[in-house]
Amino acid sequence: MKILTTAAFLHLCLCATAAVSDSGATETALWAAPGDIATLPCYTVGNVTPTLTSWVKNGRAVMRSDASSPSPSPAGQRLVVTNDGSLQIRSVMPGDEGTYLCSSTLPGNNTFHARVSLQVTSGPGNLSVSIGPATALSNGTLVVSRGSSVSFHCSGSSHPSQQLSWAFRGASSSNESLASTSGSWLDFRIEDAQPSAQGVYSCRAHNPVSDQAVNKSTQLLVYYVPDRHPECMWAPAQDPSHFHFNCTWFGAYPAPTLRWGDDDHRGDPGARSIGSIYASDTAESLSVTLNRSMLTDGQTLRCTAQHRALAPGTEKSCSFTLKPPYPEGEPLVTALEATSVTLTCTEAVSLPPANTTWRKGLQQEDIVPGSKYVLSEEGPVLQLKILNVSKDDEGVYFCRSENPLAVRELEVYLTVKTSSAYTGAILGVFIAALIVGCAAIVAKTFYFNRHRICLGDGFGHMEEDRGDVMSLVESDDEQIFQDAVPRLPPLTNGHQTTLVQIHRIPSTDHEDAETAGTRPQQQDDTVQTEEPVDLVTF
Repeated sequence: MKILTTAAFLHLCLCATAAVSDSGATETALWAAPGDIATLPCYTVGNVTPTLTSWVKNGRAVMRSDASSPSPSPAGQRLVVTNDGSLQIRSVMPGDEGTYLCSSTLPGNNTFHARVSLQVTSGPGNLSVSIGPATALSNGTLVVSRGSSVSFHCSGSSHPSQQLSWAFRGASSSNESLASTSGSWLDFRIEDAQPSAQGVYSCRAHNPVSDQAVNKSTQLLVYYVPDRHPECMWAPAQDPSHFHFNCTWFGAYPAPTLRWGDDDHRGDPGARSIGSIYASDTAESLSVTLNRSMLTDGQTLRCTAQHRALAPGTEKSCSFTLKPPYPEGEPLVTALEATSVTLTCTEAVSLPPANTTWRKGLQQEDIVPGSKYVLSEEGPVLQLKILNVSKDDEGVYFCRSENPLAVRELEVYLTVKTSSAYTGAILGVFIAALIVGCAAIVAKTFYFNRHRICLGDGFGHMEEDRGDVMSLVESDDEQIFQDAVPRLPPLTNGHQTTLVQIHRIPSTDHEDAETAGTRPQQQDDTVQTEEPVDLVTF
């Protein structure tokens, strides 16, 4: 319960509106909150104690006081008439609200009348603010994600009716009014919350009668992350067995939690879990340096980003699988003396990319570019051009590739030959080609004249078929030639027919005696053949 002091009483009097009528009556308007002590003035002119004072509320007597026979107020009595005729109401309640009439009789039988209007006000109180859906931090700050819909609700109690209003103070706004109404509650909504909606939201409840106001503020943060994944990069260290790995993820609020580690596939081959953790920090960028002993072929290094704005259990990441270098090229190269030759080496499989260099000799001496050597690089291809090659340049060259996993080398042997050696080689190739060509011609000739060779005279008479007729005569001393033999007409199959007559002539008397009995049967033998035959006379 509040105790009304003299200062509070004076405040009530100053806040009241009073008017004095011609009949000597005053009218005063007062307000008080439940539990307060309210003093309703009756006679306010001078410092005279009235002889009789009576108070009436709504036509009904409330309190009467006679100064000639004062009686002490009983303990615990809420209504008391003071010496100056004022009505004091202790622990004001809502039922005390109303219009009070005072009648005071002053010495000399002068009567003074007063009217006091008492209004009991409450609140604003029980002010409640809710913002959601949102996540509350340990300090009471609320967090929402970018793009979400957020509802704001404010409610309170007041008598008489209160005035509610929402205000916003952000980075680009000092005190912006968002909504207001007269009632017990006030709501508004933000669709698609953006970072510009981040700030302090205040709900204010104001009682226009008592001019009392209550304010309640809540800070709202809008978290957001970029749509892209983090970026994984690498850079060589001064020591070639070490490498710097860097992970960045800009555009997130607040800063994300980045972590460098490797994937562990030793369990379920299809599942991915985190193996070793090399570094972790809450920042937009995270770097780690690893040496060769910590890296293996096929190992997957991964940078993961965690943030409150991501859905629970989700994360964004970038990764790469380590591979050792594998330089490729021609292992044997031949060059002619006093010319130029280019050695080529390609290394495109290593990750991180290997440092590839050319070296000379078993001692692997560094090759310095100059008038003798020209080094060029185009993507994964590294070339070494040797100018004005001499015998001193002959030997082994190494294409050396190194990354944090391993060192691999491609061995290239250069052979330098003089111009005379090339001349002998060219002559040998020419002679070999000539022999092969002659053999081909002879083989072709045998193939197309195989039937003539089979008849017996070989290459003696290789002439074209001109339809000649030949007579074969068996004789030791003489030969009979038949000049002409009629040619048979061609057959239906398109081949020519040749008529051959064979005459048998005895060469001795003995042969005459032996053939005397058989001569009557001697006849010319005629042979007809369908195959084209070139006849050869023996």
